[in-house]
Amino acid sequence: MKRSLHNRPKLALALASMLLLVITACSLDVTNPNSASEDQVLTTRTGVIALAVGLQQNYAVSVMEPVILTPGVTSGEIAINSTFTNLLELQDGGNQVTTGNGNVLALWARPIRVMSMANDLIASAPKVTLDPGTRSGIIALAHLYKAMAMGFLAQAFEQAPIDLDKDGRALFRPRQEVLAGAIGLLDAAAQLLAATPASNEFNTQILGRNFDLVNTINAMRARYNLMAGRHQPALDIAGSVNPAAKSVFTYDDRNPNPIYQLVFLNRNYAARDNFGSALVEPGDGRLGFYLTPADKTNPSPYNLPIDDLKGFFDAISKAIPVYLPGEMNLIKAEALVRLGRLPEAVNEINAVRTKTTDPFGVAAGLPAYSGAVTETALLEEIYRQRSAELFMTGLHLEDSRRLSRPGPLEANPERNRNFYPYPDQERLNNPNTPPDPNI
Repeated sequence: MKRSLHNRPKLALALASMLLLVITACSLDVTNPNSASEDQVLTTRTGVIALAVGLQQNYAVSVMEPVILTPGVTSGEIAINSTFTNLLELQDGGNQVTTGNGNVLALWARPIRVMSMANDLIASAPKVTLDPGTRSGIIALAHLYKAMAMGFLAQAFEQAPIDLDKDGRALFRPRQEVLAGAIGLLDAAAQLLAATPASNEFNTQILGRNFDLVNTINAMRARYNLMAGRHQPALDIAGSVNPAAKSVFTYDDRNPNPIYQLVFLNRNYAARDNFGSALVEPGDGRLGFYLTPADKTNPSPYNLPIDDLKGFFDAISKAIPVYLPGEMNLIKAEALVRLGRLPEAVNEINAVRTKTTDPFGVAAGLPAYSGAVTETALLEEIYRQRSAELFMTGLHLEDSRRLSRPGPLEANPERNRNFYPYPDQERLNNPNTPPDPNI
């Protein structure tokens, strides 16, 4: 039986913790001669395995928080529920979001930390003694996590890094190039595992519990090809993902679900009523899956109707899906619309609308689509379904832009910014930081 991340061998966890401290610490003038350096740890088999375990834990606990919550506020599916300045800026949006906003810094810096850790794995795994299948599993895992980090950066910022310089600073590229870089990493991961399948050691001792590596790689390939406008590859790859597969980030008391922490314990955020969307349909089963109706609003002056959150977020140990099976249907639907194959797109939309069973229980149970079969109408329907099916998956801001929903300078805006400004910390340390977007 595969064990959760915190039940790995004690030595591996100790080394993982040490690695996380090493790679995140600032330089000090005094060197401790009794502590191992990052380079020393990564020259050992145990150290590389420990970093692979630590990479997954870091992403699940540290990265999932900002990539879900910050864009969720900006795109209107989440409301702030406290009066901290950073959160007020997010709720106001526009030019009120400053370059000193700590939430934007987390959204920037935490994925970049994952990229750095993944780079270390990719460089170090070929140099230590590992079973070929263990090595291929670790390198493919590093490619996947680096690609996911790049993908979320590309969704939030106009420019983002494809890689880092020797000092760990971002090498900025336009977001289309970042998406292309993420796709390249994922393609390489898929090819690597096809040539050398992951070993039993990797699957049972290193890979996170209930994490389906192959299907996750293909799901992300489909996701980023769609975002990059590569519609035929997105369609083909989404069709290769097993609809019955489940892939999750797991949590427990020591590694708690980060959304539960911020919503239920700290009470800094709340779910918007009806997913924050005017398009939601009465009787949609996903409302009851994700939300409990509540006669509440968030703090004045906003007074936005909020509900109690459920779904994957209302317990400290609830797992969060890495992706949802319905996303693949909606990727196919959108790709088919863009390719001019509208009747086929309706079939994929109906696969989501009429679904009554789902591996995760996310089922709309709605009647089949009966609207106009035009590009404009179907893209609006796809947005409606993505807003409900993929609630709080970190994709809503990207969906809002890509599907041409009203932006911050339009009437009845559905998002209050298009992209975020670059954090002061990056600009102060990186002379290559580009100008901030207006909104």
